[in-house]
Amino acid sequence: MKQIWRNNGLSIVMLGMFFVAFIFGQSYTGFLDSNEDRVQHGLPTRSFGEYLTSAHFVEATMENWESEFLQMGVFVLFTTFLYQKGSAESKDPEKREEVDRDPRNLRDKRNAPWPVRRGGWVLGLYEHSLTLAFLLLFLASFFLHALGGRLEYNEQQALHGAAPLTLGGYVASSRFWFESLQNWQSEFLAIGCMVIFTIYLRQKGSPESKPVDAPHSQTGK
Repeated sequence: MKQIWRNNGLSIVMLGMFFVAFIFGQSYTGFLDSNEDRVQHGLPTRSFGEYLTSAHFVEATMENWESEFLQMGVFVLFTTFLYQKGSAESKDPEKREEVDRDPRNLRDKRNAPWPVRRGGWVLGLYEHSLTLAFLLLFLASFFLHALGGRLEYNEQQALHGAAPLTLGGYVASSRFWFESLQNWQSEFLAIGCMVIFTIYLRQKGSPESKPVDAPHSQTGK
């Protein structure tokens, strides 16, 4: 058990915070807020289980997830060819990094992942699998945000006797893009601050920081 914690503590804590502290906290407070709104409009309240499958919960959750996956995918992709001298989050523009080596020259390397040993189109796909995974998660979240947001919007429209929107109409609406862009801008601000702050600031022991004694001009870890 001690070895499991030592080797997986970071993912255990992050996922634990996600499930216990944040997704439960968001869903429960959203459940209370949604029922308050329904009472005000003379509608029956939902159970917590019903709320978890409601448009209100899906829309609120997915509009945040899409921004996270977009930010991470874009950052992973852009760091392959863009640089910030002095940042711990950038490759050094003056030298060739290990991450740029051609895996085709290392097919016989012991313990290399299976796609590296397989080669061909499998390796070609694997070379970009991290960016592709974030892209697919972004697209799925984007679609679910649009789907849930449209249902939530049409529920509000019905309460006010207004006409509903189609999915395409909702995606083209200012409301949908306001919901998306207000999250996207915060994500790119945060990652931009991370890139710049790591030039001058340090956190001893963190792999996201340069060594405390490293000069500001040192790029990468």
